[in-house]
Amino acid sequence: MSDHEDTATDADDASDDGDQPPMEAARYPDGTILYPTHPLGPDGEELVGTVDLSEYRATVITWTTSTATPPGVREPNHLAIVEFDVDGESVRAIGQLTTDGVEIGDTVEPVYADELRDPEAGIREPASQSWDGYRFRPVE
Repeated sequence: MSDHEDTATDADDASDDGDQPPMEAARYPDGTILYPTHPLGPDGEELVGTVDLSEYRATVITWTTSTATPPGVREPNHLAIVEFDVDGESVRAIGQLTTDGVEIGDTVEPVYADELRDPEAGIREPASQSWDGYRFRPVE
């Protein structure tokens, strides 16, 4: 993969001022942590708590670049599967990267973005869903 930087910059992501929502994962009685949250865990039990993954760093398991993106999603769209270690429990997540300058095994951190896609470009009413979320930025 190239070392080319994406046109999206850190300025596109919200600052670390604490006004961002958590990147919430669910913790279940058997110790499993799932992201995104689900009402029931693997054993059919209800969650007992949540974990804010934005407070953790993760490792890139694999990544790819999509050039055939849905309406309103930036092109190219760099995506990764990352793995968090939360108290010895592995938690995987998929999401956009801030750059294509990553390698498998790199450490990344979640950064909040006000818009992961253009709300005006979809087929749904913009007010019908959330457009914010987290991207993963390499840690230097």
